[in-house]
Amino acid sequence: MSATSAWPARTRPRRAVRPGRVAGRTGFYVLLAIFVLVSLFPFYWIVITSLKSQTQLEKGTSSILPGHITWGSYAHDFTQADFVRPLLNSAIVSLSATVLTVIIASLAGYAVSRTRMRGKTLVLGFILVAGFFPIMAMVGPLFIAYRHLGLLNSYEGLIIAYLTYTLPLATWFLANFFSQIPRELEEAAIVDGTTRLQALRKIVMPIALPGVFTVAILSFILAWNDFTFALSFQSTPNMYTAPLAIVDLGQSQYQVFYNYIDAAVVIVTIPIALIVIFAQRRIVSGLTAGALK
Repeated sequence: MSATSAWPARTRPRRAVRPGRVAGRTGFYVLLAIFVLVSLFPFYWIVITSLKSQTQLEKGTSSILPGHITWGSYAHDFTQADFVRPLLNSAIVSLSATVLTVIIASLAGYAVSRTRMRGKTLVLGFILVAGFFPIMAMVGPLFIAYRHLGLLNSYEGLIIAYLTYTLPLATWFLANFFSQIPRELEEAAIVDGTTRLQALRKIVMPIALPGVFTVAILSFILAWNDFTFALSFQSTPNMYTAPLAIVDLGQSQYQVFYNYIDAAVVIVTIPIALIVIFAQRRIVSGLTAGALK
């Protein structure tokens, strides 16, 4: 018998489970579950209302679980209400504003991050404050300017209006993101013969893709969900965006068809939900990578 086998194997002592710790974790998960249920319940109610017929709603059915499911509200929105046109308008202005925001914010953010100047922190702070400027305060001056320039009830006017609150946030975010990328990478490329823009396009941008994707996703969400600018500048139904078209959808002189309205709300929410579900890792990595050096 070997010397090592003569000694009994040592067993690691088990940690005592503290009742207070178990109660704290249980309470945390209970509060988290309540928060999730409360947050999702309004959207769940919208979904089940959109799946009810007008007859069920007129009877005053308020059951939490859906009964007889019907897709008539969605068919009505796409056929009789012609909701496809507002969706197309929203896609055009949102994608255009997103592309312009990414291009302009990348150039501006790179310039701010690489320029040696005094008061850079104040400049970035001013850019951030401009992004939180109240939208209602901008509607009046923009409306007067658009009336003189002929940009009312047009795609161009709406895209420019969206840039007023997507560009500041995107520029501030990308300026901080680019500042975390070492200057030596592009300086070495410039020594090898590339220009500043080529170094930005071939070296800096591939490294900054998480931040660029995050800016693009957030800008698209802001433009897609806009209601105030569309209400102020679009005057004809064929130029309405999806959030604005929902206001007139399902309303008659004596009755409001909530199932038609809720079906449109679900349709408008689906693209944003898909983007958040499939791109949540890029959003999180983009938001956190700029804080790491």
